[in-house]
Amino acid sequence: MPFFARAHYTSEATDFIESLKQANPAMEAGQRQGRALLWDKQIDRSVHQDLLDGQIAQKPYPYQTSPTEQ
Repeated sequence: MPFFARAHYTSEATDFIESLKQANPAMEAGQRQGRALLWDKQIDRSVHQDLLDGQIAQKPYPYQTSPTEQ
């Protein structure tokens, strides 16, 4: 057993989340649906490579104006 480990200890945050999940069992399924909607996407690698190939290199200082003669 590690030196700093506490047997059977759960934090207040963990207790709160577990009680929240017990009070609303459908919450986790809703979270998974939200994640699938926003994050779990299949990437078309050829389209992604086309986007990368079409990018133009940005100048190191895009907001610096060119010196003009007055």
